Amino acid sequence: MTARRTPVTGIVGLGTLGEALLRLALEAGHEVIAVDSALDALDRTARRLKAADAARTGERAEDRPALTLTTDPAALARAELVIEAVPEDEAVKKAVLRDITARCAPGVPVLTTATTLSVPRLAIAAGSPGSVAGLRFFTPPAAGGPVLPVHSPLASPATAAALDALVAELGLRPASVTAPAAADADDLVLAYLNRAAILCDEGYASARDIDTAMRLGCGLPLGPLETLDLMGIDSVHAALLARWRRTGDCAFEPSPLLSRMVTAGRLGRKSGEGFAAYDELGAVVTPPAGGPGAGTARPVTRVGVVGSGAMARGIAEVMAVGGRHTLLVARGTEQAGRALAAIGDSLTRRVRRGRISPAEREAALARLETSHDLAALGDRDLVVEAVVEDLGAKRVLFARLGEVCAPGTVLATTTSSLSVAACAEASGRPADVIGLHFFNPAPVMRLVELAYTAQAHEDALATARALCRDLGKTAVDCPDRTGFIVNRLLFPYLGGALDLLERADTDIAATDAAVEQGYGYPMGPFALLDTIGLDVSLAIQERLYESFALPELVPSRALSELVAAGALGRKNQRGFRTGERRG
Repeated sequence: MTARRTPVTGIVGLGTLGEALLRLALEAGHEVIAVDSALDALDRTARRLKAADAARTGERAEDRPALTLTTDPAALARAELVIEAVPEDEAVKKAVLRDITARCAPGVPVLTTATTLSVPRLAIAAGSPGSVAGLRFFTPPAAGGPVLPVHSPLASPATAAALDALVAELGLRPASVTAPAAADADDLVLAYLNRAAILCDEGYASARDIDTAMRLGCGLPLGPLETLDLMGIDSVHAALLARWRRTGDCAFEPSPLLSRMVTAGRLGRKSGEGFAAYDELGAVVTPPAGGPGAGTARPVTRVGVVGSGAMARGIAEVMAVGGRHTLLVARGTEQAGRALAAIGDSLTRRVRRGRISPAEREAALARLETSHDLAALGDRDLVVEAVVEDLGAKRVLFARLGEVCAPGTVLATTTSSLSVAACAEASGRPADVIGLHFFNPAPVMRLVELAYTAQAHEDALATARALCRDLGKTAVDCPDRTGFIVNRLLFPYLGGALDLLERADTDIAATDAAVEQGYGYPMGPFALLDTIGLDVSLAIQERLYESFALPELVPSRALSELVAAGALGRKNQRGFRTGERRG
């Protein structure tokens, strides 16, 4: 039996990208020659590989393929394929590629990791157009992770075949997206990451709460600050700076926090410290601190929910399943009856799906009562308002709740974009009033945004946190500002996607595919707009702009015109992607 030949792969540059590629190549059984001009990069890589070897059972460092870590590019002469992974600087990449092609045998494939630069132009500058192709990554490479193979029109068939073979050998997943859509996806995500750093720097919310809110609220694989640490603070900073200089778009002006972190050498996972601290294996050892957490929680056994719509019914169901005696107060007997029937149907569906038992369904229904009289809320420990998203209506309701509820009862509004302080002021007891923004559907979504005003008592906040925890929800703290965390970060991102419609060549399906495949988001921005509802999205844009008057929050003209024409998204099958069959 003939032994498998060991490929010899060169890697130039041991930043976040290069080190990840080195690990994948070693795992694939390649001999690796890794070159970096910085001794600290070589030392860091050696330490991490040693730590990884020590963590493995039954495997020794000498059992893996040969590895050369060196500052001398002459070592690349033996390489059968070379990957260039130096920073995204055109002059630097051209110089490195010229040096690689000069040192390697004629025809040796050279793969550049350029993301914004033209691969054909780099190939020409390298002096060997037929030998150069590209590996375009969205995030640092990992087994099973996405990559966009860039088949330069100048590359030889042998180079193209070597590119495809390497992608398969490293266990990467080719993304079926176009280069323009990939560039748009990068722009949208980088601007979003930058905004998250800005909000963190402002003290708007803690790093941990920002990450938790975006992961749970939007179903993202990582929070934005976790993503920054993974990608490398310096790499993201450089990418933002290049876009800002090229476009003048303030969305790309790097956050001062990112600039300070680069200066301090806090570069994320690769340096061992960023928004979190990491060990040699890249595991978190010190997570970012959370938000406020003082106060003494009071017992909550009896809950009131005011409203009969989808959100009110969902919250009432959560409370009842969670063991709380729950009183749902609707405008009238008929609305209350319909709400109770809808909750019963929802619980039946959960039984069919195996999420609760028949006995749990019956117990939850036994804990549910309805009324049309607000005075019935007088014995509740906590009352949640979930009526129409209109500040006037909410203020009238809170004035009444302030009269009928017992002293110390926590009063919560489910608003996502209106002023909690205005509701608190109307109640006449602002220390008791907080925001509890449940995400729809409330029985399924784990996230709750806990909004606090300057007057809110810490005991009221502690009570809400404890209740959320007991109900299996995750509460994140945020100040009483329009949009809280999720909408404040999500809607500028969605607005950026809507701005792409001003271009004649925008392919919205391709943009969605690039975001989904490249960054692992559950859906792209246009599909998400359809899901939220175009009318709801426009209303949130308008409220955010009224509050902050920032360029990134200007309501979309295209969205406004679509809503005026009756296009509401998935709810009436008239939107951006509603005519397509989506898997």
